[in-house]
Amino acid sequence: MGKPGLRGVLALGQAVSIGVRALTVSANQSVAEEDRLTPKQMGLSVALASVLFLAVFVVGPYLGFRLLRHGVRSSFLRTALEGVGRVGLLLAYLAAIGGLKDIRRVFQYHGAEHKTIAAYEHDDPLEPVVVDRYSTLHVRCGTNFLLIVMVLTIVVYTTFGSLGLLWGVVLRLVSIPVIAGLSYELLRLGARYPRSPILRAVMAPGLWLQKITTRPPDQDQIEVAISAFLEVQRREQRSGAPSVEIPGP
Repeated sequence: MGKPGLRGVLALGQAVSIGVRALTVSANQSVAEEDRLTPKQMGLSVALASVLFLAVFVVGPYLGFRLLRHGVRSSFLRTALEGVGRVGLLLAYLAAIGGLKDIRRVFQYHGAEHKTIAAYEHDDPLEPVVVDRYSTLHVRCGTNFLLIVMVLTIVVYTTFGSLGLLWGVVLRLVSIPVIAGLSYELLRLGARYPRSPILRAVMAPGLWLQKITTRPPDQDQIEVAISAFLEVQRREQRSGAPSVEIPGP
């Protein structure tokens, strides 16, 4: 976890693992015992979701804009358009699910999490009234991480040039860990040097995107966020393990 580049990939894998376990608990708590998902069913669901994500957000835009190769001769321009289309897909997806009642509630808890972390980082007491004064936006958010990944794909993919269909798909898939590692380092730099004009400009789009993925929470949701944070602290102190910096959900 101390190796630049590699720690980003490891942290992303850890975040996904924790997220899957949390989703399993949440899903099983919301249904009757006989309808609960087995670990095998949850694993299959996550695998299917991963394949769909890669198909829609990585391979799909490449194949779609490849159809323009006769009308747009410049491979650089096609790749740039592919990247813009990929970001557009992400924005449309988040805006669409944000209209669902249950997802809006998830986004409220997301905002409560950010407020709690911000209050802790400013050494303020973790009390709902105090925590609620802080913004729902946070520079180390996973939303910010995801947008940096999307933007970096434009830069990285333009270096591939004009390739055949198979190599174009393969290189886009195998370069994902590299892009994730670079994005993680940028996220760390943005959090470490918040006054840098350059890094503030890099982080700004991700903060704007959080206006979609976070919502102002109510007092009960803030209390839940505080309780969850304090429990994390208690378990870390009990285990003696150092805190690991990973992007938020």
